[in-house]
Amino acid sequence: MQADPIPFRKMNGLGNEFAVFDGRSGPIYLSAEAIRTLGQPEAIGFDQMITLERSKAGADVFMRIHNRDGGEVDACGNATRCVGWLLMGENGRPNATIETNAGLLRAYESGRPETVTVDMGKPRFAWNQIPLAEEFHDTRAIELQIGPIDDPILHTPSAVSMGNPHAIFWVDDVEAYDLVRFGPLLENHPIFPERANISLAHVTARDAITVRTWERGVGLTQACGTAACAAAVAAMRKKLTDRKVTVTLPGGPLLVEWRDDDHVWMTGPVETEFEGTIDPETLAWTARGQGAT
Repeated sequence: MQADPIPFRKMNGLGNEFAVFDGRSGPIYLSAEAIRTLGQPEAIGFDQMITLERSKAGADVFMRIHNRDGGEVDACGNATRCVGWLLMGENGRPNATIETNAGLLRAYESGRPETVTVDMGKPRFAWNQIPLAEEFHDTRAIELQIGPIDDPILHTPSAVSMGNPHAIFWVDDVEAYDLVRFGPLLENHPIFPERANISLAHVTARDAITVRTWERGVGLTQACGTAACAAAVAAMRKKLTDRKVTVTLPGGPLLVEWRDDDHVWMTGPVETEFEGTIDPETLAWTARGQGAT
C-alpha cells in the first residue's frame, strides 16, 4: 500500500458525488473496506470512487469505477461528464475520449460553462446483454412485481443496459413509493444476476420525464446519469416520448437524446467541491478549497 498521501478531487454531477483519484503516474489501490469507510457521509462522502489510469486503447484515460460498497462497476454517466471536463481542461481541446469497462465514451464541450455532453454509446435491450437471468423476448416490459399478485405495488418494468443493468418502473408519481424499502429487494432480485439499478419514472410530457433511482451498491441517489439515459430510451421504445427529452432527477435536469445512429447523448453540469489527500494507512483525510469542511 502507498505510504505517501494520495491526492483526490471531490466532484459531483447533479449531486451524484465522486472522489476522483489520478492514478496515471502510478497505481492507486484502496481496499473495498477502505472505499466503504471513505464513502460514508461522515468521511469524504461519495457515491462512486473514480480512478483515472492510463488507457490501453488509445483514449485520453481509462476510468475505473467503484461504488460506495467497494464493488467495481462498468459505467457511470455523471462521472463520465466530470472526468471529461477535467480532461478537456488539461488538454485544451473541446473533446476527450474515456475508456471504460463498458466501452469507449466521448465527452464534448456543450457551449455552456461547466456543462458537458457525453456520447454514452448504444443502449442494449437483449435479455442476455442487460443481463437477465431468463429469456424475455420483449424487454420493454418484463415479468417482475412487488406486492400481491392480484394488486402489485410495482410491476412490469422496462429493462435496459447502458453499460450497466437498469429496471424502470412506470408510475404516476415517483414520490408515492418507498424506494428505500423496495430498492434493495429489487436490486438483488434473482432476475438480475449482476444486480440492477432500480428507477421509478413518470412521463410528464412528450419531452419530459421525472425519475428517482435506487443505485446498486449505493442506495437512493440524487442523480444517476445512466439511469436517466435508460429511462429516456425505454420511454422512447414504448412510444411515450419523442427522441429528445429532459430527465428531471432529485438533483436537477439532464438532457438526453437518442440519435438516429443509435447513440445516446447526455448533457448536464459538473462541479468541483474541493481537493484533498488521504493517508492510505490510517484513511485520515484532509481537504482544502471551496466546500472543504
